[in-house]
Amino acid sequence: MDIIMKILVTGVKGQLGYDVVKELEKRGIEAVGVDIQEMDITDADSVNRVIKEAAPDAVIHCAAYTAVDAAEENEDVCRKVNADGTQYIASVCKELDIKMIYISTDYVFSGKGERPWEPEDEREPQSVYGQTKYEGELAVQNTLDKYFIVRIAWVFGVNGKNFIRTMLNLSQKYDTIRVVNDQFGSPTYTYDLAKLLVDMVLTEKYGVYHATNEGTCSWYEFACAIFEEAGIPMNVIPVTTEEYGAKANRPANSRMSKDKLSENGFERLPIWQDALSRYLTVLKENGELADK
Repeated sequence: MDIIMKILVTGVKGQLGYDVVKELEKRGIEAVGVDIQEMDITDADSVNRVIKEAAPDAVIHCAAYTAVDAAEENEDVCRKVNADGTQYIASVCKELDIKMIYISTDYVFSGKGERPWEPEDEREPQSVYGQTKYEGELAVQNTLDKYFIVRIAWVFGVNGKNFIRTMLNLSQKYDTIRVVNDQFGSPTYTYDLAKLLVDMVLTEKYGVYHATNEGTCSWYEFACAIFEEAGIPMNVIPVTTEEYGAKANRPANSRMSKDKLSENGFERLPIWQDALSRYLTVLKENGELADK
């Protein structure tokens, strides 16, 4: 088994990259966190130079263009980050013969039906964002043998914007909000996910995985749970995706099967309600949320 001493993490200023670096440091593994200032992933020379100088034992690639609606009008930029950038990283990992974890998304699927998506299901993205993340997956799969592709969804963490923070901000301005009730998935706390990713990179159980917190809900149900847990009175009105209106197609079905995690001996993430409760506690400790 490869000894992991040093890991390079992209997107360190984002929610997941931030938590992955913290988790590595907690375990005494040297973390080299980079963001666009240190390594522009859309520049092959920058990627080549920075990764080779760092000489890591693995790369956990969290950086991505994730503005789903904006991607519809900025396809070139989105592709440069999500597809080309991922290819540049994969190529250097291949040359150095090191492991790579690529963080992907439920958006690579069609979003149809109600059955949870399996890791090997056919990919049929319905948006520019989904298409470019799919291209990133192909770059990794066609370049490397030592890779993990981990699809995640509905992410929230302490270091950045997310649905929970959006709901809490809206509650300071409004007493009634409309939230979509016909898209279903599983919220994912980056603190929990980071632990799994570090567990994973220490193994050679390569392949495609799904990783979200356990349990499913609609965005409407998630919003209601946020306000209830935070002790904030709010009138939440359920609406359809069509009524809400958004530029990019959103998957109605983001449910993903995590059976492969269990089958390979990885610990699954706690249920999302537990993750939400712990996250709000952290926001309270950080002074972002008043006590009930």
